[in-house]
Amino acid sequence: VQLVESGGGWVQAGGSLRLSCAASGFTFSINPMGWYRQAPGKQRELVAGFAPVTAGGVYTNYADSVKGRFTISRDNAKNTMYLQMNSLKPEDTAVYYCNADVWGLGYWGQGTQVTVSS
Repeated sequence: VQLVESGGGWVQAGGSLRLSCAASGFTFSINPMGWYRQAPGKQRELVAGFAPVTAGGVYTNYADSVKGRFTISRDNAKNTMYLQMNSLKPEDTAVYYCNADVWGLGYWGQGTQVTVSS
């Protein structure tokens, strides 16, 4: 299993970034995946995630702090997951990690830094 994040960077408050997570080594379309972040001195937290549900649907959930501003999506043909981040705030500054749950084991990417200046 390999997860590679990209798209992080520096942006002013109110700006936007789109993170990508390229996945390989597992069946991308059927495994729960999500985005987490970790700010300096804080615990890693879930930002947004989705999990396949019965009847072919997908369940998504978001941290309260990003609802209405961030959107998680995936392209199964490209084995890639995205996180569109709009209206960024300084408190969104963190290292963002891609996570996949594959047969009960959690896998992480190397992380990508997002810095939002005020």
